[in-house]
Amino acid sequence: MTDLFENPMGLCGFEFIEFSSTTRGVLEPTFEMAGFTKVAQHRSKDVHLFRQGGINLLINYEPKSVAHYFALEHGPSACGMAFRVKDAQKAYKRALELGAQPVDIPTGPMELRLPAIKGIGGAPLYLVDRFEEGSSIYDIDFNFIEGVDRNPEGCGFKVIDHLTHNVYRGRMQYWAEFYEKLFNFREIRYFDIKGEYTGLLSKALTAPDGLIRIPLNEEASKETGQIEEFLMAYNGEGIQHIAFSCDNLLECWDKLKAKGMPFMSAPPETYYKMLDQRLPGHGEPIDELQSRGILLDGTTDDGDARLLLQIFSDTLIGPVFFEFIQRKKDDGFGEGNFKALFESIERDQIERGVIQATK
Repeated sequence: MTDLFENPMGLCGFEFIEFSSTTRGVLEPTFEMAGFTKVAQHRSKDVHLFRQGGINLLINYEPKSVAHYFALEHGPSACGMAFRVKDAQKAYKRALELGAQPVDIPTGPMELRLPAIKGIGGAPLYLVDRFEEGSSIYDIDFNFIEGVDRNPEGCGFKVIDHLTHNVYRGRMQYWAEFYEKLFNFREIRYFDIKGEYTGLLSKALTAPDGLIRIPLNEEASKETGQIEEFLMAYNGEGIQHIAFSCDNLLECWDKLKAKGMPFMSAPPETYYKMLDQRLPGHGEPIDELQSRGILLDGTTDDGDARLLLQIFSDTLIGPVFFEFIQRKKDDGFGEGNFKALFESIERDQIERGVIQATK
């Protein structure tokens, strides 16, 4: 993809998301339910590689590691992420010069040392420049499992489209400046969403390569809204959800459902009745979308449909959940669906007694 603007760190997309838990066996069923397969084991550490399409997820059970201590504080969680860069040492040096805090990740003999800086919630943000087939970090530091496809298709998801950060009130600007200063991210969307009782602010950032997108979410109400509830359950700021993209969400949804994936509450019937009015000429099968609870957003101006299909899982890893999407020329985040999703979560909070309904 052509760079959107100056790319001083040489960003080239996401490389992996790292997860941790102090209890073995908690994360694997969730990954398998989402279509991921364990394909490799680290040569010397208790770290496992799960893969689907071009998506790499790591489970780190290594004792006394950064991941282990992260899990002690936050519970089962997404404890780190990696950006692909053209030159890791050059990018790392530049990040430190701009004020980033280094994170030391111990390595064994003959293993790669991945430079990392302190990211959201103290989680490591790794910089990786070995991602070509045959010479990647996995080819060097991992043993692939014999007889297992190294690139399984899974449920049909191909790349990490974006992931969100939930932050404390007043901290959105801090994290926006973190990504803007170090990586030259730019704001591409800003939302101020209000439900019946609560609200949130969201600032969506994108990297110069157009492949790394990170929306930042902040509580906008005095009540215990969904962001505040996440921060309390997670014991701090962190990754709220991770979005995986595919080419046919209807088919992928069916595969997920067959594996037992639980989804967030579907929007009300009126949402689907208003689709033709909101997106005239969208051409999507409304009955098929409604039967699965899939949301539709985008524009159909001048007969040129630019659409985004999306659906969210229930919370799966502590308060963390997944998003499953299909982009049809739309590069947004489902702005038109945000309110419907927000109200769906708010209804769930009311049913669980987190919010006291007063109207």
